[in-house]
Amino acid sequence: MSTKRNDLPANLEWFKATASSGSGGCLEVAFLEDGSVALRDNEDLSNPPFVMTRHVWACFIDGARKGEFDIPG
Repeated sequence: MSTKRNDLPANLEWFKATASSGSGGCLEVAFLEDGSVALRDNEDLSNPPFVMTRHVWACFIDGARKGEFDIPG
């Protein structure tokens, strides 16, 4: 399950992939105290982050590692 949330703590530590190397257009991830994961677009911080359960995040990461979300072509 994932939802958009505006009520996240202001002091979250956000991470982005090293592959972004400051080029912009990056997704950022923050790990919440309750075990859920927040995901946001660093180019539009006015848009609320998606927050998902640890299980949903783990399934996404597993699929990404296996290439299930690779762009066709």
